[in-house]
Amino acid sequence: QVQLVESGGGLVQTGDSLRLSCVVSGRALRNSQMAWFRQAPEKEREFVAAVRWTNNNPYYADSVKGRFTMSRDNAKNTVYLQMDSLKPEDTAVYYCALDTPPVSILSNLRFATSYDYWGQGTQVTVSS
Repeated sequence: QVQLVESGGGLVQTGDSLRLSCVVSGRALRNSQMAWFRQAPEKEREFVAAVRWTNNNPYYADSVKGRFTMSRDNAKNTVYLQMDSLKPEDTAVYYCALDTPPVSILSNLRFATSYDYWGQGTQVTVSS
């Protein structure tokens, strides 16, 4: 059984940092693709970042580029999202997602429908 478990969310102030973690159990991540999405109240789920296990070159949404960094730890089957210079508009529930092989084409990595498994989410709240 594949499980994704996020952690690291919390309540912070504008300009602060947080690091989210997502641990995957139940399958190896070789040739997979993982992503972070977020969903604010009354808004659609939106893409934040993604990385392919084959090239380790993260892709970012424009809204977080330069502030967020996605990384992975192969040995721990874990991905991270380092979030710096947080803003109130970053407030949302953050989800990690797994796309198993064969992964979607590159142009589709920003779409939630490309992913097969999801975590339960972790709340990030940034106060002004």
